[in-house]
Amino acid sequence: MSQHTATITWRQDEDDHFTLGRYTRVHEIAFDGGTTIQASGAPQNVPAQFSSEMAVDPEEMFVASLASCHMLWFLDFARRAGLDVQSYRDEAVGEMGRNAEGRTAILTVRLRPKVEVAADAAQLAELHHKAHDACFIANSVTTVVTVEPQG
Repeated sequence: MSQHTATITWRQDEDDHFTLGRYTRVHEIAFDGGTTIQASGAPQNVPAQFSSEMAVDPEEMFVASLASCHMLWFLDFARRAGLDVQSYRDEAVGEMGRNAEGRTAILTVRLRPKVEVAADAAQLAELHHKAHDACFIANSVTTVVTVEPQG
């Protein structure tokens, strides 16, 4: 098996009042390949003065990881099928709500890939089905993940 790492770094700002709950949620995530991004609590969940709309939030990363994994498998299966994919765009959407245990969770993620390729709808549907079944991330979560190919 393989290991995948991310290093999360947070530091209190000078004007934070941590014990009062008034502190920054902005932090840094460094990935094992060398990429570093700024992250934050979602502005919908954290007061604006303690978050950053410019940063990536955990919910966005979760949706993006599902969409990215699906795309990588789709491209691999399309290549194996002899297709020449020109482009792939997915405007994925995650919906948060309360699960059966009453906990807040991302309940559903809708992948909405639009693929530019010479293939019929049935062949694309089969490739998306195979990609969904193979996706490591989708196989790791309880979130309902649906694939809704666009045009």
